[in-house]
Amino acid sequence: MIDDLDLGFDEPERGEKGRHRRGFVQKRKGKGGSGGGRGKTFLALLLALFLLGGIGGGAFYGFDRIQNYFVTPDYDGSGTGEITVEIKNGALLADMADALVAADVVKSQKAFIEAAEANSRSKNIQPGTYKLRKQMSGASAVTAMLDLKNKIVNGLTIPEGRTSKNIYKLLSDKTKIPVKEFEAAAKDPEALGVPDWWFTRGDGKKVVKSVEGFLYPDTYEIPPKATAESILKLMVDNFLSVTGEMKFADRVQKERGGVSPYEALIVASLAQAEAGNKDDLGKVARVAYNRVYGEFNCNCLEMDVTVNYYLESIGKPTKSSKQMTASELDDPKNPYNRKLKGLVPTPINNPGKQALEGAMDPPVGKWLYFVAIDDKGHSAFAEDYEQHQRNEAKAREAGII
Repeated sequence: MIDDLDLGFDEPERGEKGRHRRGFVQKRKGKGGSGGGRGKTFLALLLALFLLGGIGGGAFYGFDRIQNYFVTPDYDGSGTGEITVEIKNGALLADMADALVAADVVKSQKAFIEAAEANSRSKNIQPGTYKLRKQMSGASAVTAMLDLKNKIVNGLTIPEGRTSKNIYKLLSDKTKIPVKEFEAAAKDPEALGVPDWWFTRGDGKKVVKSVEGFLYPDTYEIPPKATAESILKLMVDNFLSVTGEMKFADRVQKERGGVSPYEALIVASLAQAEAGNKDDLGKVARVAYNRVYGEFNCNCLEMDVTVNYYLESIGKPTKSSKQMTASELDDPKNPYNRKLKGLVPTPINNPGKQALEGAMDPPVGKWLYFVAIDDKGHSAFAEDYEQHQRNEAKAREAGII
C-alpha cells in the first residue's frame, strides 16, 4: 500500500569503487523512521500532482505551487501606473526589497535581490523616495532606481564642466560646510577613492595628483550628516562607476596609441570647456590629440581655456579671449600656459559622460583648428590655417565672433 511507504531521497551510498550512488529508496515507517524532509515534501507534491492529473484545473494549481520552489517569483516588464516608495537611510538590499514587495512594485524579495546582485551599479542606489511602477520585474526596478530622474530629491545638481573650486562653492552653499573643508579633503585624491594607477602619464610629464576631473557631474542627494570628505567620496565613486561601465581606461589604452587614461581625461576636460555644442565634443577632443601628439607647429594646445583655469586657480577673474592680455596668454610662470609643449598638468574641469566618450573614441580627422559659426554653438573644423581663416570670416559674417 502507498500509505505504508516513506518516499524520499536517500543519503548518498558508496559503491565498491568509492563512487556515489543516489536514487529513490523505499522505507517502511517505524519507530526509527527519518520523519521526511524537503525531498519527501517534493515527492509528495509530485505524487499529488499526478493523482490530481485527471481533475483538470487542480493540476495547474499544483504545478504553480511546485514551480515556486525552483523559479524566482517575478513580474514581467516595466510595470504599470505610478507609486512612490521610500528607501530609508542605512537600508540593505533586503530592506529595499521588503519595501518594494510591500508596495507591489516587485513580486518577491528574491527577484529584486538577484537583479541587484547582477547589476554592478546597484551599490549606487541611494536612500530617498522613488517614483516607480507597480508590478515591475526585479531588473526593471533596479534600473529605474539607478535612473536619477525617478528619484524625488531635494539634492544638488553639479553641471558638466565645472571646476573643483566652483563645485566646492556649490556644495558649501547647499550644505553650509565651509569651502576650506572641501579643499582640505581634496588634497589627497587617493584617500577619496581615486586609484593610484589613474595618475599615470605616458608623455613623460611630471604627475600632479589632483581631484580635478574625478568629481563626476550629476545630481546628488546630500545625506543630513554628510562631511566634505564623504560627499567628495560619493562623487569620485560615481566617476569610477561610470567610467568602469564605459570601459574608459581599457579602451583608451588599447585604442589611443599610447595615451594614458589620465591624459584622455585631460582631453575630455578640454573638449568639455571648448565645445559649444555636444555634437562637437568628439571633434574638439580630436583637435587636442592632433595638436599635442600630431604634426602641429608647436605640439602645444593653444587653447585659452587653460589660461582661464589658471586664473581661476589663483583667485583672479576669468576672461574672454579678446580680454586677455599678451602677458596672460603666454605667461611663462603659468603651468597651464597654452604655448607649453604637450598636455597641461591636470584636467581643467570635471567632464560629463559625452565628453569622456569623445575623448575615448573621437571621430577620425586631421583637424587642427575650429571656430564657432552659429548661435547654437556649432563649430567649423579645418585641417589648415587657410581654411580656418575662411571659417572665421563666416563666423564674423554671422556675428558670432
